[in-house]
Amino acid sequence: MSVHTGSTAVFQIPDQEVTAAGCSNAWCELSAVVTEPEVVAAVAFGGVIALLAFAYVRDAEAACRGERRRVLDERDAFEAFADRVAEMDTVTVPTDSTPSGVPAGALGGVGSGGNGVTPGGGPTGSDVTLRRVLAAYDDTVLSLSHYRDEYDETATESLAAELGPDAATALATDGGLSSGAKSALVDRSRRAADARDRLAGAIDEEIAELSDRETTLSGIDRRRQRLLAHMEGVRADRETDAAIDVWNRLAELERECDELAAERQRSLDDPPLTPGLDDDPERTFYGYLYGPTDGPRYPVLAQVAELADRIRADRDGVGKRIAVDG
Repeated sequence: MSVHTGSTAVFQIPDQEVTAAGCSNAWCELSAVVTEPEVVAAVAFGGVIALLAFAYVRDAEAACRGERRRVLDERDAFEAFADRVAEMDTVTVPTDSTPSGVPAGALGGVGSGGNGVTPGGGPTGSDVTLRRVLAAYDDTVLSLSHYRDEYDETATESLAAELGPDAATALATDGGLSSGAKSALVDRSRRAADARDRLAGAIDEEIAELSDRETTLSGIDRRRQRLLAHMEGVRADRETDAAIDVWNRLAELERECDELAAERQRSLDDPPLTPGLDDDPERTFYGYLYGPTDGPRYPVLAQVAELADRIRADRDGVGKRIAVDG
């Protein structure tokens, strides 16, 4: 999907099927995430009490770090393109030049037969200028390893999508790099770089939140393990009392999971960046980050669900033990 300049959006997102994200409460879509047998395992007393791996959150953090690196690469590329264009000479636009309205695709013929070529067959000065603009864009933005593969756009298509179709139109209409077109290209390229910088900052916030959530989840899981280990260390005449205490404390851990899910839901409702895209405006930032991944669209909620289900399984096991001992 191409995203144009201005206030409507700040970055491009590759075309792909978007997962529905109408999540009205903290547990609305978690059942699908944690119904596989290998995800939920009941506690086996007397056996090994396993740590949860928290793979959803860790994979999400890795995905965010990779995307942040690519966003910063794009920022640097647009800054470099702006610097290259700023150094180029401009051409004088004839007063009778065609008004704006030439399709951006007209640039595709620059340098080819019948367009921008002198009667003798050599390129005109304006054609050379246009070649230099497109070459600069190709050497900077389109040189990024991921850019062509993800967006599958020519230099002119990408330039029009990123910097506005009117900027590409002006180049085609003016027959070269006029002072107005140069100013627009430089200004919009720097704005595209600034937008990427803001996006990288928002991704940094998400990375920090993922780290905090993992720390909290790990703390809950460690307490769960200590409670279960305590069950195995009590004397036979104290087993029932210990089991009741553990059962109640596991209930407290489950409530902490509920609170953690509610906190994350509030974060989803107030993302650090809200690009003006039409599909599901309340979730676009997280859809942008996690939609392309193989993991769940809401990795923190999925991870909380996994831990909460483990705790519930533990409580069921403790409850059965109380019933047997009682």
